[in-house]
Amino acid sequence: MNGIQFGYGIDIWYILLVVPAFILALAAQVKVKGTYKKMSQVRNSRGLTGAQAAARVLFEHGVTDVRIERVAGTLTDHFDPRDKVIRLSEGVFDNPSVAAVGIACHEAGHAVQYAKSYAPIRVRNAILPVCNIGSRFGIPLAVIGLIIGSVIGSYLFWAGILLYSLVALFQLVTLPVEFDASHRALRAIDSTGMLAGDEYKGARKVLSAAAMTYVAALAVSLANLLRLILRSRRR
Repeated sequence: MNGIQFGYGIDIWYILLVVPAFILALAAQVKVKGTYKKMSQVRNSRGLTGAQAAARVLFEHGVTDVRIERVAGTLTDHFDPRDKVIRLSEGVFDNPSVAAVGIACHEAGHAVQYAKSYAPIRVRNAILPVCNIGSRFGIPLAVIGLIIGSVIGSYLFWAGILLYSLVALFQLVTLPVEFDASHRALRAIDSTGMLAGDEYKGARKVLSAAAMTYVAALAVSLANLLRLILRSRRR
């Protein structure tokens, strides 16, 4: 099996490892978009917009130095710790839907993490600059090392593997950060009564679907790493 290849760049390990991971990532993206679209059409009974929901979460945790702004696009919601601002997309900011409340509270959860000095998010931000380098040069450097061969190629290969491993580490650390933000969001939604019953379940579905995209991203990184290592062993 190790000797089977389908042209350079596509081998048996690509078929067995990377392709399934990409399919998982694609399925996760389809799931989150479909769930978001469905729950965006369900108006919450309290008529709360995403911006109002995020403000409630911040108030509940005593966070007073974070702004809430509108940003263009769909599912472009994020918290910017440098400017201390929660940016909510057009479909979330002033939309009184179940999805808008869930997503806005999730981003507010990130703001609370910073306010409470949540350790994993500090670790993630500390390794981010190096991870950006790894995501750009890790795999190309490893592939060049495989092509060159010899001692120099070996050094280049393992340098690329090390760089790209940091990307996987970043995505691994991202999982508890995202899961915790969703947990904080759902807990705030429940304790304040923003959503209840089926509405609460709808918000949880949106956040659960979004969480799977991070799991899938980690799976793709690990699949690429394992594939490159297996190819080097064959050589």
